Amino acid sequence: MEKNQKVALITGCSSGIGRVSARFLAQKGYRIYALSRTPEKLSDIASENLHPIKVDITDTDSIDAALEKIEHIDILVNNAGYGLVSTVEDMNETQMLRQFDVNVFGVLRMCKAVIPKMRKQEAGVIINISSFLGKIGLPLLTFYNASKYAVEGITDSLRYELRDFNIRVHSIMPGFFDTDFARDNLVVNPQTFEKNSPYSKLVATLAPVIIDQINHGNDAIEVSKLILKIIEDENFDARQTAGDKAKKFIPMKKELSDEDFERRVREYYNLG
Repeated sequence: MEKNQKVALITGCSSGIGRVSARFLAQKGYRIYALSRTPEKLSDIASENLHPIKVDITDTDSIDAALEKIEHIDILVNNAGYGLVSTVEDMNETQMLRQFDVNVFGVLRMCKAVIPKMRKQEAGVIINISSFLGKIGLPLLTFYNASKYAVEGITDSLRYELRDFNIRVHSIMPGFFDTDFARDNLVVNPQTFEKNSPYSKLVATLAPVIIDQINHGNDAIEVSKLILKIIEDENFDARQTAGDKAKKFIPMKKELSDEDFERRVREYYNLG
């Protein structure tokens, strides 16, 4: 490791934004520890600056074992997550708890593991990859929405909590991006998608549109470049949007009343 080389941990690196960002930052000279449950998927991009590590962010022992030999950590990017597609009526306890275990508690576990190192250094950057759906709701994505709202709350609170230790905390709120998310990171509740479901009209109207918007979304490199800007700019905003949908809906959310914004979203997605 080169002297003064910055060290970054990125979770959820097996695909999508995590994989692209790990490679991008490694190419920029950062020493990257790419965390994934399936690190073998990163063997093709492993390099002197990019080190895949097997980690399960739902397991504290797994996190501690992985971080034990990493003495210095400058940057943590909490990227790992997935989306549960289900109505509230159809969900089961296992699905609900799993969604929060990964998307929310995984973020908290990683922060808990990394903060002591950053605090002793009196420096650090934590970047939470949230979603524009952490500020607005959509049907069928209630649990994903709620988990990302929680990530936004974590970001807000940690900014106060860690300020005295010179640890910056930010969130990035991506819209829909052209990654493997729709194929690999959407978990569908079969009951919600049954033909005789009372929600069949809603599913038929919304689900194909959302999947199409994900599959034809922005390039993940946009988020990677934004991560780099946050790292290098000590005065960067607390949060930033990325992608067309986020840049469209988040400003609209701020400008309109809740009721007017809801009407706009219903019109946009033809929800009646």
